[in-house]
Amino acid sequence: MIPIRDENPTRSFPIATVLIIAANLAVFLYEYSLDPVSLQSFMSRYALWPDRLLAAPLGAAAFSVLTSMFLHAGWLHVLGNMLYLWIFGNNVEDRLGTARFVLFYLASGVVAAVAQVLAAGPASIPVVGASGAIAGVLGAYLVLFPGASVVTLIPVFFFVEVARLPAFIVIGFWFLLQLGNGVASLGAATAAAGGVAWFAHIGGFVAGVLIALVVRATLPDRTRRYYGW
Repeated sequence: MIPIRDENPTRSFPIATVLIIAANLAVFLYEYSLDPVSLQSFMSRYALWPDRLLAAPLGAAAFSVLTSMFLHAGWLHVLGNMLYLWIFGNNVEDRLGTARFVLFYLASGVVAAVAQVLAAGPASIPVVGASGAIAGVLGAYLVLFPGASVVTLIPVFFFVEVARLPAFIVIGFWFLLQLGNGVASLGAATAAAGGVAWFAHIGGFVAGVLIALVVRATLPDRTRRYYGW
């Protein structure tokens, strides 16, 4: 299933979501402009390397936990991530507010990176991408808007069906896929088998769910009734 948009209006313009998307695209275009040697040097400096972080958790490698969230490995990687962020991020930002959304996004990304490093162990394989932080956004959306309608492409053999499905089905299916692949990858050489950081997705998603549950529980009763919670 590939979500293409949701039918969940917002009350305000999602400035943080737009700026995060712009920053990711700008960094990727810069990556794309580099020659192979310069790109390798750039990735060596700003990607997250599990072995370096485990060797010196409070050293220079700690900064890469944040910088790696804005790096991507290819056009499909960055465009796919930004599509998910645009569909689900605007509503989560609308509920959290711009400043809290930025903190939430970065916190989810940090938890995702830590989960991936713990799963991968001291592997010398770079971890890049916004998908861990975006997984947190999906987790929060699931808690805050489980019944929201999501327009989804569903491949059926040689055809593609368009369906409107509740968010809990779309996001739930996505998470089960990450969980299944993550468990399967534990038998591989690393937990990043196939180039996908499955445990970053899992860790970010769980962080997003937990943070959203806290936010939802601490809202005033009048606000919860307004949103049907």
